[in-house]
Formats: sequence, structure tokens, C-alpha cells
Amino acid sequence: MKIKQILLANRPQGLPDANNFKTVETALPELMPGEVMVKPLYFSVDPYMRGRMNDAKSYIPPFQVGEPIESSGVAEVAESRDDRYQAGDKVMSSGPRPFLPWATAAIFTGDHLRKIDGSIPLTYYLGLLGVPGLTAYFGMADIGKPKAGETVVVSGAAGAVGIVVGQIAKIMGCRAVGIAGGSEKIKMLTDTFGFDAAIDYKGHSNIGAAIAAACPNGVDIYFDNVGGEISDAVIKHLNFFARVPLCGQIALYNTTEVPVGPRIQPLMVTRSVLMQGFIIGNYANRFGEGIKQLSEWVKAGKIKYTETVEEGFDHLPEALLGLFSGRNSGKMVVKV
Repeated sequence: MKIKQILLANRPQGLPDANNFKTVETALPELMPGEVMVKPLYFSVDPYMRGRMNDAKSYIPPFQVGEPIESSGVAEVAESRDDRYQAGDKVMSSGPRPFLPWATAAIFTGDHLRKIDGSIPLTYYLGLLGVPGLTAYFGMADIGKPKAGETVVVSGAAGAVGIVVGQIAKIMGCRAVGIAGGSEKIKMLTDTFGFDAAIDYKGHSNIGAAIAAACPNGVDIYFDNVGGEISDAVIKHLNFFARVPLCGQIALYNTTEVPVGPRIQPLMVTRSVLMQGFIIGNYANRFGEGIKQLSEWVKAGKIKYTETVEEGFDHLPEALLGLFSGRNSGKMVVKV
């Protein structure tokens, strides 16, 4: 069977572009006993994937040049030689590397798949009930520890994680302030997702003054998805005993030189600030807890969600690159 794959053609220097990807045709072998052939329905694209394009040691192995890129995805069983799966079953990859290769079809052993409930919108498994939603939940619950009346600031607020962070803040009785780029995203955060205030970093020449105005009582929790100059500005407004869940640094992912910023350690000492980096894999044994709580909030109408859906397998590279220009509102997914 002929399929298409999207490979990492070479490693980017700075901001990736279309030349870092290559589409090829290849053939799948016949299924062996215990194997399942799946066809992807939706792929997730996420900022962390930029780091995997580098040949650098991290919490997850880098993509290999000349091999398919991979990401979270939802697929449908096309053919099965494992009695646990039938054609038409909706599945996701499981195991230590729960990803689908960027290919129009792939073969897995049955032990490396798990069935999912097709009655739930399938893209939710990539967003609200997937890695972004769980990241928001555990970052807030385990590190942020919000208390009623506190002020929560989240950067990258219009992204897949940030939207959920702000709504969790509101559920917990906090003031939610989001930072995003563009007037449409700012309006979406306040009008659709209930943020108390939102700051357009593209529309302010003095982001520090905007933060001060939106947070008259200072900042108790800063959920940092962005890093860079935005985080430098927020950190100056942290209160005593503030908490900083350090989730992402997308502003720095494409830098080619070591960035130099303010020395924040004196402020952290004098204000007794907790800053903790985390990855969602740290909470793998608690995913059931997170999914249960998020599902309850969704059913109760306390959390809303939005997605940006690109159409077409060939648009996967374009969708990934779009993350770095802020083209998405909420979770970015590609419908194959």
C-alpha cells in the first residue's frame, strides 16, 4: 500500500521554514499477526515540537533527519490482525511515546494503541482532554495552587493551554488576566472565556504599564507559556509568595544566541517566589484525575474551548509554523 510521509529534511537554524520538511511516498508492508493499520483523522501541532527539531538532549528524543515527524493524533482502524480492534475503531497511540508518525497510514502493534470514545468530539483528545488541558490543570493545581481573591496572569493566553488556565482561575475565584497578541484574541478572552482583563502585547509600547493597570493588587500566580520580554515585565509585578508555573518559552525557541535578560533571583529571594518548571509527563500517573475534573467542568458549562482546524495532510508543516506567528486561537489541529 502506497502512503505519504512528511519527514524532517534538515535541522532549522532559528525560525523553521518549509525547507525543513520533505514529503515522500513509500509503501507499507503487509500486516503481521498482532498488528493494526490505522489512518489518521486529526494531528496535533504544538510548540514543544520546535525543540525536537534540534539535535539536543531534552526530556524527549529529537526528531531524526530523514525520518517522519510525529505528534499526538487521533486515528481510525483501517485493518486489524489483532482481535481487540476492528475496522472503524477510533484509537490513539499509547505507551512511552504516544505519537502518530506524520503519514497517511501507519502500522502499530495492538499493545501500542488504545481505543477512545467516538461519541466525544475527537479533537478534544488532542486539546481540552489531552495534553494542553492536562498541562493547564496540573500546572495550576500542583504549582499555582490558586486561592480565591488572587490575581492570575497567563501569557500565551489565547493558546490551547492559556485558555484553560484562565478559566480554571475563574472557577477558583481568582482574577484572570490574559496576555495575547491582536485585538481579536483580546476580545475573545474577555467576551467568550470570561477573563477579567486581557492585554494585547502587540498593541502596547509599555507592556509593564499595561500589566500594572490590569493587576492593581499585583500578581499572585504567573503561568508562563512564553518567556522573553513579556515574562520579564510580568515578573516585576509578582507579590510576596507568588507562584510561577513555568510551562513554555516559545518566545525563545527560535533564538540562535543565548538570550540575556534581567537577573530575577534577587526578586525571587526578597519576595519568596516559587518558580517551578514542569512537563506534562511528570503527571502521567494522575492523568485520570485531570481528565475526570476537566470533564466535569465541561459538562457543567464552566469551561469552554476553541480550536483552529487546518484542512489537509499536506498542510501539517504550515500549521506547525503558524504557531510561531500566532495564527491559532486555542488548539491548533490538522484534519487529515
